[in-house]
Amino acid sequence: MTSLDSTASTPISPARRLAPAYYAATSALFLAASSAPTPLYRLYQQAFAFSPVLLTVIFAVYAFSLLAALLIVGSISDHLGRRPVIFASILLNMVAIALFLMARSPDWLIAARIVQGFATGTAVSSIGAALVDLDPIRGSITNSLAPLAGMAIGALGTSLLMQFAPAPTVLVYIVTLALLALQAALLWLVPETTNRRAGVLASLKPEIAVPPQARRTLLALTPINIAVWALAGFYLSLVPSLVSATTGSTAPLVGGSVVAALTISGAAAVFLLRKRSAATIMKFGIPTMALGILTIIAGMHAAEVPILALGTLIAGSGFGAAFLGTVRSIMPLAKPDERAGLLSAFYIQSYLAFSVPAILAGFLSKALGFTEAADIYAAAILLLIGWGVVALRSSREKLLSVA
Repeated sequence: MTSLDSTASTPISPARRLAPAYYAATSALFLAASSAPTPLYRLYQQAFAFSPVLLTVIFAVYAFSLLAALLIVGSISDHLGRRPVIFASILLNMVAIALFLMARSPDWLIAARIVQGFATGTAVSSIGAALVDLDPIRGSITNSLAPLAGMAIGALGTSLLMQFAPAPTVLVYIVTLALLALQAALLWLVPETTNRRAGVLASLKPEIAVPPQARRTLLALTPINIAVWALAGFYLSLVPSLVSATTGSTAPLVGGSVVAALTISGAAAVFLLRKRSAATIMKFGIPTMALGILTIIAGMHAAEVPILALGTLIAGSGFGAAFLGTVRSIMPLAKPDERAGLLSAFYIQSYLAFSVPAILAGFLSKALGFTEAADIYAAAILLLIGWGVVALRSSREKLLSVA
């Protein structure tokens, strides 16, 4: 990748000065659009009369599609430029929003989520690269914070519109379309951050390879990483319905706030721990996530939203920390020409954990009910965390020592 960074003697233009804020806002908007349907799932379920299993399938196809985009076109902006790829992603996301607006059955929702997943996967890789082009250090931090903040904004924003505005399944998407159109127009006011280069067709071939020196570390961290993303997938697919079923609260803002609390606290943990070593981050993240899950289950059985929300804040802090610590542990082990393959493998693991367990939770919810399904799901995550702790302790490599 060839950067167009200004030299020290060249004044920084206003457009370039504002570019990081634009790209951060665009990243947040894509993730906000992706989480916006979450509070609406209960309404769709009532309107279209589909089961929790289909609900989680609608959620999961987004993750599969996003993963496909990351693997197939994740590096295409290195060759075509950041702005053209981001612009195409915005247009594709607008198509997805239009499909949501026209939805008349679950099939429409599945189609919308597939298109949205591919658009988001293409966008976040290009936007992430642009942020690193502009400032490698701040760009990496922004790449961790903006998506989490965006998911919180999407869930909360939709919940507010559901509770206080008419036609929530229409107004949410009209607002999103307007914001996407604005981002598409503003895109051409910020500078390109890389030069075009040859090899675009070759870049479409997914590169999936774990370097030998990173295999043991990744294997030891795998149970923790699966637990992290299984928790996120459960929250973004079933938690609004779970909150309603266990507490009796039908206020959309309650379910949306609980979902947003997970990503807000995760983003806060990433920001506060960004300068700590991977070892310190993981020592905080692992037990915090376990404590949060136990608190969530206690709040669910007590049918108390405040306890549920507290548990979510605790678990979210552990979620953000464990994710940051995992990435910081494995990526320094790869050489520059090995990072793409390692990231691809990591993405596959993460997004499978994000989607497949949520589908299984849908089956459990249909067969046993939301409360019983949540108990089993929580127990499985706690077992994964325990397995991860044992795996990390038994590993002979000195993991998590990179600052």
